[in-house]
Amino acid sequence: MVDSKVVNKIGQPEQPDMSRRNLLKSVGLVGAAAVSAGTAGAVIAADSSNQQAATATSAAQSIPAREALEVLTAAEVETLEAICDCLIPSDANGPGAREARAVHYIDRSLASHNRADRQNYMIGLNAINEFALQTRRRAFHALNKDQQNSILRAVQENTLTGFMPSGAAFFNMVRNHTIDGTFCDPYYGGNRDFIGWDLLRYPGVRLGVTEADVAQGASLPPNHQSAYDHAAYLKSADYMGNDDHA
Repeated sequence: MVDSKVVNKIGQPEQPDMSRRNLLKSVGLVGAAAVSAGTAGAVIAADSSNQQAATATSAAQSIPAREALEVLTAAEVETLEAICDCLIPSDANGPGAREARAVHYIDRSLASHNRADRQNYMIGLNAINEFALQTRRRAFHALNKDQQNSILRAVQENTLTGFMPSGAAFFNMVRNHTIDGTFCDPYYGGNRDFIGWDLLRYPGVRLGVTEADVAQGASLPPNHQSAYDHAAYLKSADYMGNDDHA
């Protein structure tokens, strides 16, 4: 059964706790190259209709073609992509989590280091989509952004049931994984075309910097290189994987 109080509550657009600009500040340069971005504040971002109209064409052009899935189903990906797009949307400042293919990172991670979270994703994504169908008669990904944000707010505040271990825990997990997928090293499947690093003005991985580089600071031109584009990292990975080394 759907709680009528919840239905009434999510019928109203919610204001975001944190702007996109503040989100980028909270991630910072220190976490830009990391696989995990750690914790951040609430990052549900509201898109105005004007912003959506202004960026729809450019965003559609930059969304990558769908790739083979490792763990998630096609239906789960539709719901998850919509959630990630609410958390870090494209706007006048540039592309967001959808274009950075954060979902591709999450899918790959659920087949590897985040495999323990797979069941929670299955249950949580289904709960969100079923709630959308019951209250709006449309799948979650087909709702407008205000409706999606309102449902996510209810999940974050533990107003909705059907999550493991709770709605708030599910929200925090997806939020953190979305940040990971947007700002991680592209080697791990997200941060397509270095979108996340460019948003942060992170100049990229460098094995050494000159005094001139330091003087330029954030103005240093990005090199658009993964850590694994450097031979030193590849040699280190080979060394760690070689059981015969001394």
